[in-house]
Amino acid sequence: MTAPHLTLPPADRVRSPLTGWTRAHWEALADRQLEALLPYATPRFAQYRLPGRGSWSGVVSDGLEGFARSFLLASFRIAGAGGAVDPALVERYAQGIAAGTERRGAAGAGGGETWPELTDCSQQMVEAASVAIGLHETRPWIWDRLDTGVRERVVDWLSGFVSARTWDNNWRLFQVVAEQFLASVGAPHRQADIDGGLDRIEDWYRGDGWYSDGDGRNYDYYVGWALHLYPLLWARMAGPDGDGGRGEVYRERLARFLETYPHFFGADGAPVHQGRSLAYRLAVTAPVWLGALADCSPLAPGLTRRLASGTARHFVERGVPDERGLLPLGWYGTHLPSTQAYSGPASPYWASKGFLGLLLPADHPVWTDRELPLPVEESDRYTALPQPGWLLHGTRHDGIVRLVNHGSDHNPPDDDEAPATDDPHYAKFAYSTATAPETAPRAWDRAADSHLALLAADGTASRRRRIHPLTCAGRIASSRHDACFPGTGDTYPIHTTSALYGPWEIRVHRVRAPAGATVREGGYAVADGTPPRVERGSGWALARTDGGLTSAVVALHGWGDAAGDVVREVQANAFGPHSATPCLLAPDHPGGASVHVTVVALTRDEVRPEVLRQAIGCTVRDGTVRIAFPDGEELTL
Repeated sequence: MTAPHLTLPPADRVRSPLTGWTRAHWEALADRQLEALLPYATPRFAQYRLPGRGSWSGVVSDGLEGFARSFLLASFRIAGAGGAVDPALVERYAQGIAAGTERRGAAGAGGGETWPELTDCSQQMVEAASVAIGLHETRPWIWDRLDTGVRERVVDWLSGFVSARTWDNNWRLFQVVAEQFLASVGAPHRQADIDGGLDRIEDWYRGDGWYSDGDGRNYDYYVGWALHLYPLLWARMAGPDGDGGRGEVYRERLARFLETYPHFFGADGAPVHQGRSLAYRLAVTAPVWLGALADCSPLAPGLTRRLASGTARHFVERGVPDERGLLPLGWYGTHLPSTQAYSGPASPYWASKGFLGLLLPADHPVWTDRELPLPVEESDRYTALPQPGWLLHGTRHDGIVRLVNHGSDHNPPDDDEAPATDDPHYAKFAYSTATAPETAPRAWDRAADSHLALLAADGTASRRRRIHPLTCAGRIASSRHDACFPGTGDTYPIHTTSALYGPWEIRVHRVRAPAGATVREGGYAVADGTPPRVERGSGWALARTDGGLTSAVVALHGWGDAAGDVVREVQANAFGPHSATPCLLAPDHPGGASVHVTVVALTRDEVRPEVLRQAIGCTVRDGTVRIAFPDGEELTL
């Protein structure tokens, strides 16, 4: 159903046979979100102090975040309409800029609306970049009409970036775009800051359109909504005569990235649920709009709109924005365990990046061409992404896309002194468009879903922290990690190979375990508004939601008389209050090496574990695993 109190235009099933959405739907959604912020504005509109859990940066920073991120949305709406919007929208943000940049203690300043100064590695840097982009895009309607004194104050505030230190990841690009805006208005800036930030991302480019977000193996949606986005927005500011040829390089990289990007989206419009800051939601569509805006997209215009509109409709139909018109911290509704401590109540408004397409004129082919289907709507798809170490497999009959992870762990490099961690948004073996990892702290301690764990006698589960990718090609990927027990320093090596077949993943683990340990394999966690139904037997377990989504694990080899089990949780999953994870448990490991082979399934089909076990042949001999599938295909792993 549509989000309450959200009035949308009639569906256009001729131009948009798959979603019904047109540019008018995007404009209506943007207008509703901007209007809904008004009750939370400070008197002169310099901050929007939204309800919800505050971030660690404090209420004033959170209020600036509300202004800056919504200004990004407003700027796309204003510029995309050529200024033909409600004049009150333009005036609100112009007034907010004037009030926010007033110097503390100046005559008329007060009410706590002044924006905090930019200091090294401060949250204000993130928001200042959005202000700079918004001012650039709305120059004829806002910047050019600001009083000279206000423009001087804006320059003075943004000048806090000059020679300042940022975090050494996507934050370098906030400095780049902000100082480029200063350069564009003839204000003092430091070219070395701009060049240094752009040079630094070269160290993180891995090939095939993929960046890591900083040193290490940090792969998630920040690649698209930050590391591709800001360099091309910088090039847009600098112009073709001022980008030194970098813009063309960035366009070529984005084109490579977009070649496989549609494979991350399910038939219902849902993106694969992996990585941090997922509360930004529609920001995942930013790179496809950017490809069209930068005239470098390999995607047909109808596919671009189908992907973006499908994702927008997916969230709208699940109550986002909420009944107040706001974007809550979570995925659908509010779900704080799946968010990060740096996220405040206005953080989700980086969803504004997903409205980048409004900058394209109404007669652009992305708005006028007939929609085309997503890859998963056309056929079963297998996609290997060697740079992040991921396999994607989408199944046409149920529209689900699954991501098998053998490469992204969001940890510093091996030689870094910082300890490795195991964030549930990165450490799992698998993610999907239909499930989320269990993220409540008590659930993560048990670490059951999409995880191979060794359990100590007291029930403590080993962790998968640093992932060492080995192979990734075709339908097979592999990696190594050390199963480590928190607080003891004890580690045990585990090598894992994944092979894909339709909705099934065959997982082969070579484990070295201490005597007496229990080996546990967990499938996907499925979640719903009511407790999933569960079944278990010798060597298998499954959980099924009322909507027909089934997660199952079935033992093929090395599990002995393993018992099937199910771990239930409450309020631990972003997809619903009740969640369940099917598991296999093999106790009393003799110590030393062992091989365990498992079928992991996530599907909307009916799953009969005993039939599934009989249908898949598995033999293990001399360290080689041979799998025979029902259609006669064989794999040697």
